[in-house]
Amino acid sequence: MATKKTKKRGKAAGQLSTINEHAAGLDVGATFHVVAVRGDQDAEPVRTFRSFSGDLHAMAEWLKSVGIKTIAMESTGVYWIPVFEILESHGFEVLLVNARDVKNVPGRKTDVNDAQWLQQLHQHGLLRGSFRPRDGVVGLRSYLRHRQGVVEYAASHVQHMQKALMQMNVQLHHVVSDITGATGMKIVRDIVTGKHDPGQLAKHRDVRCTASEETIREALTGNYRAEHVFALKQGLELWDFYQTKIAECDVAIEAALTLLNAKRPVPAKPLPRRRQPKTKGEPSFDVRTALYTMLGADLSTIHGFGPYTVLRLVAECGDDMTKWPTAKHFTSWLSLAPGNKISGGRVLSSSTRRSSNRTAAQLRLIAVAIGKTQTALGAFYRRLGARIGKAKAVTATARKLAVLFYRALRYGMTYADPGAEYYEERYKRRVIDNLERRARGLGFQLVQNAPVVEGVS
Repeated sequence: MATKKTKKRGKAAGQLSTINEHAAGLDVGATFHVVAVRGDQDAEPVRTFRSFSGDLHAMAEWLKSVGIKTIAMESTGVYWIPVFEILESHGFEVLLVNARDVKNVPGRKTDVNDAQWLQQLHQHGLLRGSFRPRDGVVGLRSYLRHRQGVVEYAASHVQHMQKALMQMNVQLHHVVSDITGATGMKIVRDIVTGKHDPGQLAKHRDVRCTASEETIREALTGNYRAEHVFALKQGLELWDFYQTKIAECDVAIEAALTLLNAKRPVPAKPLPRRRQPKTKGEPSFDVRTALYTMLGADLSTIHGFGPYTVLRLVAECGDDMTKWPTAKHFTSWLSLAPGNKISGGRVLSSSTRRSSNRTAAQLRLIAVAIGKTQTALGAFYRRLGARIGKAKAVTATARKLAVLFYRALRYGMTYADPGAEYYEERYKRRVIDNLERRARGLGFQLVQNAPVVEGVS
């Protein structure tokens, strides 16, 4: 009698293969860090180190002594930055892991368990490291983020000046587009020095100002109380102080760019003539020339991409687009691509993921501005806005801009705007082709320029 064959299951049937044999897990904290290695690598595989620099170097030496080559750690506030930099300087491969990817596991409620779980996941190759540009670009990014913070601090003091002017019933912001412009600053500086005659103040009107001198004089007739003038004076002094700090940031940013371009050859092709005038808020040095040397391409030809905008995008994304295999990977990293959730063949959701990515936020702002222009991208934004709403149109246009940015850096693509009329004509041709195809499928023929029959009322 034949015996029934049973399938033998080996011991390794449910085991995961080891990808990173010499891996460690690190749980980052404000005052101490917990590190875990494999149990067979050390008699005390889990150790705690304080967050002082000396202890971080001691942690690196211990990890070297047990043969660790790669370390996984979660991004916890800003506490991970010194740990990451010191471990990287010791020659370790450090993976910065998004906490969202590893938190949904029950039972890990202590720092020790967190470190051990990170070590196990990293050992089996189940963790993906977050993107971080090369070291020189990281320094540039820090300077630019700090500069943006200083600009925001200065903007708050502009609001303080506007409040003081309103309390004096000086309607300066109604007759000038920006009180920190040429006309506004001359008037404000005269007010804080005690010159309150509306006729004399109105003579500071710039020729580019749309309001007439008489209108400005009426707007500057106010109640110049001493306490409000004092508040205006302090707001102006603080704004001036931050302008000097912004200038110092520009010097540091220029030095960082010079260091990045030190070993780069100057492009043989001359830089094209600038298409857009220099806008307010740009750094004081020649950003466009430095970027042309760094990237070998002029990305400011893309509508909405000024030199300062391109500099901020490069600082966030780096100058090496090979980190993302395709443009779709890049837009997915930016959370500008649909996040499809499919179960049982049904699409449950296709909305984009929520993200705090600075590059995505900047591209969305550019998309809103470019929607007002007579360009192909502007026509694309307006068509989608009318069909699916402004919010989705902003995301779709931001994605198009991200693809153009990726291709320009990755392949050296030169962007040439075909214009809004070309886009509208191509869209019209596509709609007509679809209608003709549907008519043929139903046995009809689509006739163009058919005479319109007047209706009888």
